[in-house]
Amino acid sequence: MTTAPKNGKKLGILGAGGVGSATAYAAMLRGTADEIVIYDIATERAIAEALDISHGSMFAHEATVIGGSDVELLRDCDLIIVTAGARQQPGQPRLELAAANVRIFESMLPPIMEVAPNATLMIVTNPCDVLAVVAQKITGLPTERCFASGTVLDSSRLRWLIADRADVSMRSVHANIIGEHGDSEFPVWTAANIGMVPIDEWTKDGEIIFTPEVKEELALEAMQAAYRIIEGKGSTNYAIGISAARIAEAILKGQRAVLPVSTQINGRYGIEGDAALSLPSIVSYGGVEQVLEIPLGDEEIEKLQKSAAAINNSLKQIGF
Repeated sequence: MTTAPKNGKKLGILGAGGVGSATAYAAMLRGTADEIVIYDIATERAIAEALDISHGSMFAHEATVIGGSDVELLRDCDLIIVTAGARQQPGQPRLELAAANVRIFESMLPPIMEVAPNATLMIVTNPCDVLAVVAQKITGLPTERCFASGTVLDSSRLRWLIADRADVSMRSVHANIIGEHGDSEFPVWTAANIGMVPIDEWTKDGEIIFTPEVKEELALEAMQAAYRIIEGKGSTNYAIGISAARIAEAILKGQRAVLPVSTQINGRYGIEGDAALSLPSIVSYGGVEQVLEIPLGDEEIEKLQKSAAAINNSLKQIGF
């Protein structure tokens, strides 16, 4: 049984696997959209995931959740989140996934955009930075309407680690990871703070906690968190699902939230090519409405350029 759709926003999720299902579940819990569609060529899986989520809507947001393999289910979606694709293997760099997922995108995206031509497209499938560019070129969407989830989750991981070390609430920590969602990402430590106290000045019992060695350790742990989870359970899904739902809220509710999503940065910081990178951006109804010009030191700009070079090289290798 399904309830009649409300006069609200419609969210489409491509892929009924662990990430897609977690995204739909988080979206239902958070009240991200009034209608949620889980689309997958595995018809029974998509229907079953939608039913399972729907049965708990009494205790969350009474969204209409449907699933299936008929592309018509996605008609007139306001936002489509792409989670479908080849799964990352233990120890496998995200950029190595590119070629396999390009082929999937080339067959999947055109018919979907025919039924939802006005939708904003958010790429979660890895390597998300590379695939955001690929999806934009396949669909012809404006860059602001075709972007990736980027380092939103990575930044959350870093804040969790900082909060644990400082013994404070995560909500009091302000820190972002920027660049590639992958091995060349890095935190902007110069802007990181806890309750407006610069991270470098935070003390416990009179001792500086976040020494250069500690910061390097936390940055590496945040970057490698996915690999650790993949080794233990085969894939990541819960945290990225919540992160994707959070970004979706910013779009569907027009929140003008500042989030480090990944979009083509068009020559900023001396970067050439079509690389999509994560930088703090204003996210709202139009997708990525503005990429913020944040102050970066020479070393940080060099790291950002390194991220761009890795992504541009991957795009070149796959013919984009």
